[in-house]
Amino acid sequence: MTSSVIVNRYANALVDVVLKPDAGITPAEAAEQLRSFAAAVQSAPDLRVLMASPAIPKARKRLVIRRIAEILNLGHVTRNFLLVLLDHQRATALAEMVDAFEVILDERLGYLRADVRSATALTAQQQEELTARLGQVAGQKVRVRYGVDPELIGGVTARMGSKVYDGSVRGRLAGMRRRLASAV
Repeated sequence: MTSSVIVNRYANALVDVVLKPDAGITPAEAAEQLRSFAAAVQSAPDLRVLMASPAIPKARKRLVIRRIAEILNLGHVTRNFLLVLLDHQRATALAEMVDAFEVILDERLGYLRADVRSATALTAQQQEELTARLGQVAGQKVRVRYGVDPELIGGVTARMGSKVYDGSVRGRLAGMRRRLASAV
């Protein structure tokens, strides 16, 4: 595992490049390209071994990265970033760097990140409405990641920064339990 300081250093450097007016790539494109490459590596055990193994020469790894970048139609900024990671023996931290890149990028663009969990998948309209409502509560633009948590029974929970908003059935039952226990 690579330290968070190192991960953030590389992610910050990529954000700096992507946010330049002459970068030749939008922040959304860079994030999508990094995610697609990370998914390709994650889905191919042989590729994970190739990236992690010190026994495989760097020149061979560089050829593989270039070939995959060509197949995935990655831009030169993304491809060069991946090659820098390889050259500095940080390629195994790619997934962490993609996450850090997205967080840092959102911070610089003025978005607050929110994680929303619901008992069942929300419809597009429900997601749209909830995103708008969370933006109102936060007082700024919000980028939301939605997920399903079957343990919730019903309702949703939202985490924005250090705050958690619990509108789940489980949360309401726990609140009732605390109020009943304190009343006795």
